[in-house]
Amino acid sequence: MKNYFLFTFLLILPFNLKAQEGFRFLNQSLNKVRVDFKLINNLIVIPLKINNKELSFILDTGSNKTILFNISENDTIGLKNVEKVDLQGLGKGNTVEALLSQNNTISLQNIQSENETIYVILEDYFDLSSKMGVTIHGIIGHNLLKDFAIKINYISKKIDFYQSKNVAFKKCKKCATLPIKVIRGKPFIEAKVQLDTINTVFTDVNLLLDSGGSDALWLFENSKENIKTPLNFFNDILGEGLSGTIYGNRSRIPAIQIESFEIPNPTVSFLDSITTVNAKIFKERNGSVGAEILKRFTVWIDYPNKVLMLKKNSNFSRLFNYNMSGLEVVYNGKQLVKEMESKSYVDGYNQQLESNNTVSFVTSFSYKFKPSYVIKSVVLNSPAFHAGLQKGDVILSINGIQIHEFSLGKIIEKFQEKDGKKIKLTVQRKDEKLKFEFFLKQKV
Repeated sequence: MKNYFLFTFLLILPFNLKAQEGFRFLNQSLNKVRVDFKLINNLIVIPLKINNKELSFILDTGSNKTILFNISENDTIGLKNVEKVDLQGLGKGNTVEALLSQNNTISLQNIQSENETIYVILEDYFDLSSKMGVTIHGIIGHNLLKDFAIKINYISKKIDFYQSKNVAFKKCKKCATLPIKVIRGKPFIEAKVQLDTINTVFTDVNLLLDSGGSDALWLFENSKENIKTPLNFFNDILGEGLSGTIYGNRSRIPAIQIESFEIPNPTVSFLDSITTVNAKIFKERNGSVGAEILKRFTVWIDYPNKVLMLKKNSNFSRLFNYNMSGLEVVYNGKQLVKEMESKSYVDGYNQQLESNNTVSFVTSFSYKFKPSYVIKSVVLNSPAFHAGLQKGDVILSINGIQIHEFSLGKIIEKFQEKDGKKIKLTVQRKDEKLKFEFFLKQKV
């Protein structure tokens, strides 16, 4: 029931920094630069080089700064012109100390900037790598995107970068085109939400376009605009922000309308009042539209001309669900797994040798390092809680399939499949191997 992939920041920083030259195509004759990305838990992960060091970053349209937070002694990045700053993000905690480094070179294939500012958080407050199952070094957003028109194809997992002055969106009968506002480096759109199941009234809302939030929709309660949590909801931890845990109410609304597209029954999270205050970088903001909605479209964003275009893809009609197990599962390093390999004898013509109508095989075993996963927390009164699962249980199998056959994303998908689905888990608890089963339960 937890969603840990929410990375929208409010930064308390000096704004008199030296103007940046910005990103550009190294080869000006190119019409576009295409970048392959990984889609992990709805989030776009791209390969970047910082001062020629290869790293993995989340592409977050909701972030107005480049943030590096997972560096080790083995990472020689050579950060330049470093000074201390304080950062304030979503959550209830205080500001955290970080480093500001200027004049860094960041490149993405044939795109590069030599004068980039990076904010370095010395402690990984998010523990993103364990929560996503792959190493994540940081987040990049507006600085990379602001000078380009981009096309995000969530199905093919490719992003096309265009020089905005050389491209215009083609007319598309099946597309919705709408303006965006860019405020303090963050893009906002106008949309409508139907909050009440009794009537069909839609409420106008201003939403942050947030590819770095894996939820469908966040809304801020507002009595003046009659935006409030529906009667059917449950309280939950929505994620981890830079300044601490993000709390709120999870629910579902009848519909959201973005231009000509009406999307039925999206899940929605209503933030607590303290987080809402930190999140409102401008007073008209009513929430965020996240990647669970964005991934249902091919998305074009022209930052210089402030235009968004959407075309629905094969994800459009998928139902909205959340983790119904009550388990927070994280990556637990590698485990050595014994695998059996069977090979058949073949003759010189690559035909199997048979004797008495049988085929001869040689069986051998190999040992390979495979991913391991552990339960980090169990939500009180959830299906997993009542089944007896505990924090620290190392998962060995899910529904009879060995755990190393799963990515972390596939495990999360398994816990979101459908209400009433039976889940069977085998876990290692200290020296015991234990079996549990429970049924996924939809609360809203």
